[in-house]
Amino acid sequence: MKTKSRTLPMTTSPRLPLPTARLALLALLLAGGVATVRAADPAPATPAPTPEPAAAPAPATPPARVEGTRIDIESQLRDAMNSGDPTKKKLNLLIDRKSAAGGLSPGSPPPLNPVDHLQREPGLVIRQQRSAPAPAPKPAAPVYKNIPWSYEGEGGPGRWAQLKPEFSTCASGQRQSPIAIDDADTLKGPAEAIAFNYAPSSGTVVNNGHTIEVQLSGENSLTVRGQTYRLQQFHFHHPAEERINSRVYPMVAHFVHRSDAGQLAVLAVLLEEGPPNPLIQKVWTHMPLDVKDHVPLPADLIHVGEILPRDQRYYQYMGSLTTPPCTEGVLWLILKQPASISAEQLRLFGQLYPNNARPVQSLNGRPVRDALLIAPGGRP
Repeated sequence: MKTKSRTLPMTTSPRLPLPTARLALLALLLAGGVATVRAADPAPATPAPTPEPAAAPAPATPPARVEGTRIDIESQLRDAMNSGDPTKKKLNLLIDRKSAAGGLSPGSPPPLNPVDHLQREPGLVIRQQRSAPAPAPKPAAPVYKNIPWSYEGEGGPGRWAQLKPEFSTCASGQRQSPIAIDDADTLKGPAEAIAFNYAPSSGTVVNNGHTIEVQLSGENSLTVRGQTYRLQQFHFHHPAEERINSRVYPMVAHFVHRSDAGQLAVLAVLLEEGPPNPLIQKVWTHMPLDVKDHVPLPADLIHVGEILPRDQRYYQYMGSLTTPPCTEGVLWLILKQPASISAEQLRLFGQLYPNNARPVQSLNGRPVRDALLIAPGGRP
């Protein structure tokens, strides 16, 4: 794009055209920034007549703006110099590497010539064509390991989320279990009693490869917060997964319940070393030794109420399953008073599963209710 116009003569002598090599060099310098190019034919060098009052200067025409590559810039410079009489051309350049408009806002008049301070007629504003920014790299799709989850090695708790897509909550979840509970950080006060409805039941003892699990039949449930949860199964962790006031118990029994709406509630009964536990003795008597093996229980052998302590005050919080897929939205009820388990009962389970506890997870600001008192109708 080029514009021919007249301008006031300058006191300096006409400049010679730039050689091709110098044009190319200038174009390379301009390629990293923005240039305003102005080229105009000087008035004939004849004696001026008697001066007359100067007319008011015409409003300046905004310079044209051209997008282009380095080759385009060189071509525009050549055109600006070669139009008209190339031996009498003057070149006025404005270079601004920081401004996308060459130092000129759209529609603004051309700048003053730095030599004679006379406003020049518009020429060309040539702008380098900048390449579009490279798109941000997409995060690589996670590569899942085709190995079973476990409590150690490559399939251990720190890598559960890397084993299957459905295990991702084990790493990304914000309400994970187990947790460490400190009485100083809990919400203390009265709480409703948990209504237990357990009866003698039959079922099956299963060695599922991660723990010993008892799958019960019959009507067994608890009611809390106006909702009834039916007992599905109970199992054991050695050591206990919960940490209470910095104490780690040798074992815990988790009783997993489900409501008709599908919400899970887990009752945790902590176990400390002491006299033999009658409920655990019945389960251990029928304990299967091989993974995936199962042993049916005699009718009405199991009564879950046998393991419940007399003091049924509890901690309550919202968490998750402590095994993959680490599903959240689980109501946790942790009885404060532990039940007993003998050293021999602990040793027998520890021979099969010496460590099947998930490490404690971040609380992430969740409230934990500390039931100091049980509402009337419940045991103290």
